[in-house]
Amino acid sequence: MKKENIILTKSFDFALSIIALYQELVKEKEYIISKQLLRSGTSIGANVEESTAAISRKDFIASLSIASKESRETRYWLRLLDKSDLTQNDLTQYLNEIEDIINILTAIIKTSQSN
Repeated sequence: MKKENIILTKSFDFALSIIALYQELVKEKEYIISKQLLRSGTSIGANVEESTAAISRKDFIASLSIASKESRETRYWLRLLDKSDLTQNDLTQYLNEIEDIINILTAIIKTSQSN
């Protein structure tokens, strides 16, 4: 039985939730930040997925490092939306999810670098 890849699952599910949030933001006529959020929020999972086919430890760490950077950018856009008057959506769930993803990615990268 294959063990579940938690970061792969979390980043994919997060991307789906970001797509849904993007659709809500567009309904509220918020186009600029929502597009940035959509790009960075879905890029996390794409880079995590790419890391599963890494040809070396260095390649694996590089892919996850990009995912980590995209996660931090996503957190920035979520915080910006949360503190502005651009949306009525409660973003607490998204902010909590992105913190979890950042923490998991950081732990994986640090562990991979020390091995």
